[in-house]
Order: sequence, then C-alpha cells, then structure tokens
Amino acid sequence: MKHLLIGFIRAWRFAISPLYGQVCRYHPSCSAYALEAVTEHGAVRGTWLSVRRLGRCHPWSDGGYDPVPPRVPSHAPGVGSTTPSQGA
Repeated sequence: MKHLLIGFIRAWRFAISPLYGQVCRYHPSCSAYALEAVTEHGAVRGTWLSVRRLGRCHPWSDGGYDPVPPRVPSHAPGVGSTTPSQGA
C-alpha cells in the first residue's frame, strides 16, 4: 500500500503539479510533504498527516515552513526501564 501511494504521489508531482505552478503557501510543498510523510511514517499515518496538511493549505492560511514531524520510536531506551543504573 505504501509503495502504491508513493507511486501515486510521484505521478501527481510529475503530471499534475506543474500545471498549477508554485501556488502552495507552505514549504515543503503539499505533494513533497505527502511524499515524505508516507515514506517516513507509512501508508496510514502518512496519509493522515498529508490530509491534515491539505486541510491547513487554503487562501487564508499564513503558510510558512511546515516540516513532517519526526518519527517517534515505539520504545525509547532508558524510558520506563526497570533495570537499576550502573555505578550508583
């Protein structure tokens, strides 16, 4: 599913996006954001992030720099660990 979405976004950027010109108020553009979001976060979360971004992109938006949020690891080392620290 992820690769299908990536293919669709790349096709959009190649065929449709040039017809619109530079109209996106955000950097990176909405299609670049969607491509990075799906690549980084997978099909479900990447699509959700992309839809949220498209919802914010409208004529009354201030726009600006809006990067894809970093992926949060499911388990950060040292967080919630029950192992006693060494050297204490």
